[in-house]
Amino acid sequence: MALEEGDIVFCTVDRIVGTNVFVKISEKDRELEGCIVMSEIAPGRIRNIRDYVVPHKKIVCKVLRVSGDRIDLSLRRVTLKEQKEVKEIYNQEKSYESILKSILGDRAKGFIETISKNSKIYDFLNEAKESPKHLEELIGKEDAKKVLEIINAQQKNRKVILKREISLTTTDSDGIEIIKKLLSKIKETEIRYISAGKYVLRTESDDAKKADHKLRDVLVEIEKDAKKLGAEFSIIKK
Repeated sequence: MALEEGDIVFCTVDRIVGTNVFVKISEKDRELEGCIVMSEIAPGRIRNIRDYVVPHKKIVCKVLRVSGDRIDLSLRRVTLKEQKEVKEIYNQEKSYESILKSILGDRAKGFIETISKNSKIYDFLNEAKESPKHLEELIGKEDAKKVLEIINAQQKNRKVILKREISLTTTDSDGIEIIKKLLSKIKETEIRYISAGKYVLRTESDDAKKADHKLRDVLVEIEKDAKKLGAEFSIIKK
């Protein structure tokens, strides 16, 4: 799949020419070049571009435009959450490649190249955890079993913590009881009081996507129940 406007990509700074920063983007089995102009490095006035980027530094960018071979990028428009997610996927992909090399030896390079033509190793192996048939066809049942056992064991020991800060208030005379009732419905999620009407919801899991979906479901339920009981609900920090 070609890069599109709005995509978030992991890049390596290649060179700085005047006020333009050129980066390398690894996209499946090929390497692309992108460009970041000075105004897209950081908000405000930039005195020294090298305070933000230097050759060989890994950065996360957003695709602004794709025109032929030219890819215009932005560093300043990437949120902290997007940075974190992309870096986590990158690190996990490198970990998966190391696992493959330890099991397949010299065969790992060819396998990685084959998969990279159509998908990321990260996505392919995560799908293989649910349906290992394709992986087994490529490397054999025994080696596929070994690879998945290591990945599953690794993820069991890796916990992901997600937090959301919310506001929950009401002007009802029975407000305290209403808030208590709303919060008491939240299961398997830690609730911490911050200040008047403000709370932090915290959940922990070995699967980032499941944890995120779980927290979203909780927030949807709180919002529905809050409307029924006449309380004001909002998410302060995502």
